[in-house]
Amino acid sequence: MTRFAAARRRHVRLIALLRSSALALAFLLAAALAASAQQGTDALEGRLRAKLDSLHSAGRFPGMSVGVALPDGRALGVTVGMADTTTRVPLRPADRMLAGSTGKTFFAALALQLVTEGRLGLDDPISKHLGREPWFPRLPNANAITVRMLMNHTSGLVRYEFREEFARDLTANPYKVWKPEEQLAYILDLEPPFAAGQGWEYSDTNYIVLAMILERVAGARAYDEIRRRLLGPLELRGIVPQDGPWIPGLAQGYAGPSNPFGGRNAMLENGRLIINPQFEWGGGGFATTATDLARWAKLLHENRAYDARLNEQVYSGIPARGLGQGARYGLGVIILETPLGASYGHSGFFPGYLTEMRYYPQHRIAVAMQVNTSTGRPFPRPQGAIMQELAELIVSEINK
Repeated sequence: MTRFAAARRRHVRLIALLRSSALALAFLLAAALAASAQQGTDALEGRLRAKLDSLHSAGRFPGMSVGVALPDGRALGVTVGMADTTTRVPLRPADRMLAGSTGKTFFAALALQLVTEGRLGLDDPISKHLGREPWFPRLPNANAITVRMLMNHTSGLVRYEFREEFARDLTANPYKVWKPEEQLAYILDLEPPFAAGQGWEYSDTNYIVLAMILERVAGARAYDEIRRRLLGPLELRGIVPQDGPWIPGLAQGYAGPSNPFGGRNAMLENGRLIINPQFEWGGGGFATTATDLARWAKLLHENRAYDARLNEQVYSGIPARGLGQGARYGLGVIILETPLGASYGHSGFFPGYLTEMRYYPQHRIAVAMQVNTSTGRPFPRPQGAIMQELAELIVSEINK
């Protein structure tokens, strides 16, 4: 018995030693992997910084912010230039810019969640949700439009925000809080450019109407639902709705002296936007950091925002003239074929700001780029070409 007990004690000590060694080895391995990953991130950040310096020297933009989401979920942000050229404040990764139409992707994701829940149908006629509104019969193509047509811009509803009357009224009353019915009034009774479903024309009006439907179906403000379902759970703290002229952490934007929305170059005066950006709403409607916008692109297209069973419909794109060579538009997504394979993303414009985001599924990376000007030719090459150069740099670095 004594020999057995001694042997058993030796066995227990050996097991404890082996476990301790295994834990130590695992710790050392994890530390080595973390150090290697950080080293790789530092190298990528250095190359991106050099690239941005080169673009800044050759371009005409005050500042640029680039965000990257890597295959393992890590994200980083790199900036160059100024957040404000008067005060000479440098642009930082934590600074926000108005992200324009990239915000349509949040409203599209909310719509797709409601579709999964059986509360909304992609082929619902919009008359099902809005048909009792007194203005509805005057909406072009009203009775033939479906939810899907709103989401892929095949409804025939033209852009209200490019109507001369709207720009004039916005400038005359810059802090007006707009009701969507007031925005739709600028296109009522107009002759549509094509029958519903028989053409393609990009239009913010589609997503204003979509947002109206989403609020009726959800029984809550679309912004509140997007916060509750997307921004909060996905920890996208750098992204906020632009529901008023005071937006925390917003970089100055430069729209040029001929800016039709407000009539002045600098978009911020004493920290307040010179117009109320609330009108954009479903047409875009968010201020973002480039880093969290890149994170959102990756999360969205890796099906963290809606059910993957809808992917076939989301990426079934319509040829989209004006959005790049061979571009197609799906349900809230611009689809491009690139040397790195397909990319899924969106571009955005708001006076004073330009934004682009792309996700590359073959490489599981996302890139977002924002600049705080919307005038002239800010880039030394087309915006899409710059985005592709950034993506190729990232892929080459992470594949080393």
